[in-house]
Amino acid sequence: MSVAAKDFIAQPLPNWRRAVLKVGSSLLAGFADQAGGGLDPRYAAGLARFIAEARAQQREVVLVSSGAVAAGRSRIEAGGNGLVLRQALASLGQASLIAFWQGLSPVPVAQVLLTHDDLRNRRRYLNARASLRELLRLGALPVINENDTVAVDELKLGDNDNLAAAVASLVDADLLLIATDIGGLYSGHPQRDPSARPIAQVAVVTPELLDAASGGAGTLGTGGMRTKLEAAAKAATAGIATALFCGRDAEVVAALGEGRLHGTLVAARSDRLRARKQWLRHAPASGCLRIDAGAATALHDRGASLLPGGVVAAEGEFRRGDVVELRSVGDAAAVLGRGLVQYNAGEVRRIAGRHSRDIEALIGFRYGESVVHRDDLVLLDRASAPSQSSNGDAGPGAVTELPKEVLP
Repeated sequence: MSVAAKDFIAQPLPNWRRAVLKVGSSLLAGFADQAGGGLDPRYAAGLARFIAEARAQQREVVLVSSGAVAAGRSRIEAGGNGLVLRQALASLGQASLIAFWQGLSPVPVAQVLLTHDDLRNRRRYLNARASLRELLRLGALPVINENDTVAVDELKLGDNDNLAAAVASLVDADLLLIATDIGGLYSGHPQRDPSARPIAQVAVVTPELLDAASGGAGTLGTGGMRTKLEAAAKAATAGIATALFCGRDAEVVAALGEGRLHGTLVAARSDRLRARKQWLRHAPASGCLRIDAGAATALHDRGASLLPGGVVAAEGEFRRGDVVELRSVGDAAAVLGRGLVQYNAGEVRRIAGRHSRDIEALIGFRYGESVVHRDDLVLLDRASAPSQSSNGDAGPGAVTELPKEVLP
């Protein structure tokens, strides 16, 4: 274990099922002893092993990776460092970056290029969310990077840390992992201040802490620590803890797979599921879905998503991504649950009562097999849910996959 990593006593990682791992260029760029530079696997290989081990533990990892510009520089001779040049180099290097990770991964790697506009625009946000969910369901490793070739403002910031925080919220991650080139957060610059102490835990990212992390002698170190803390603060607001660790230390990376962190843990400000549940409970509903008894039982007893086969009717006019109430066809008053709908009102009416495999044939496209995904659903008064039908059939609203963490 490196000297820097030994400063941090091991602490347990929070329990997690899905994590976003951010890897920066400093861990990927080629070294002076490498002809042509480009991307170097000496640190990335250990991170790839961690991802593979997590998958073996039935966990999911989404990778946010820098390195396209560094990869592009190895492919063509180009002096300078201007914005337009960097955009061109990013375009040249993106294919090499994906091939690099594919060479280290035993599962298919999927390229996903995002800009902040994709995360601000309602429709594009939902499309990205659905695509990433489907990639995880298929067992692929999504590798996300900014679309630097067209994202002028984002490239000027050069900040994949904050992109990783946004992706963590996008995919409902439980944990954000940021691999750095130092051990974690210190009370001062670890190379310039002999009295600098490691900070193992941060309860709240304060303005004073951000100011201290901006760089300079006697502050919290180098390597963009401020942007990492900004990202951790955003993740904390969404109920997601952040772990900062040294990605250059093989023992530190291996310990992550055993649930131990040698680094800095920035706490979540609230429980992710509780925060999401409260929002769904109280957000204004734009409409109502009437569901049959079998679907209601599947939602409550099996943690299922609501499939179109369990929908009897759609009331009101709502758009994709709106909050809708779920009510039984036999009880006009009781609200069984609330969730984010995957299709608009007209589309739901066309697919109601039909099998998920018929969605594309009926409306010409498909955002997913569910009308309301279980990750976007909060169930309310259990006593108001209809009982299972006498023949024991869970009804057409059921799903066959095993339940994940469902909002109670």
